[in-house]
Amino acid sequence: MKGIETYQENTITTQNQGRLVVMLYEGAIKFLKLAIPEMKTGNIEAKSKYLNKAEDIINELNTVLDMEAGSEIATNLRALYMFMLRNLHEANAKQDSGKIEEVIKLLEELNQSWRAISS
Repeated sequence: MKGIETYQENTITTQNQGRLVVMLYEGAIKFLKLAIPEMKTGNIEAKSKYLNKAEDIINELNTVLDMEAGSEIATNLRALYMFMLRNLHEANAKQDSGKIEEVIKLLEELNQSWRAISS
């Protein structure tokens, strides 16, 4: 088990920043896609686990924004991340998978952009 953890840590720490952002987007998308069927079947524990993981990733993306260096782009990303988090909280409260799908779509669009610039 220790070997797997070391491999995963090394994989993350050897990536460039653009690739790390792509990996974070992909993780959030994966967790949100897993949350939708759990929401639809009423599995509150699993749905909450997946939504929390996605929210943690979006919070991390928001936290590491360099507002000084990133200026307008960072400001716009922060607003978008906050919108995503509000949508996820509302989706959870109202059991609305459509709101989760909206966030997935936004994350997929951002992910495509980051893939293009980090290649």
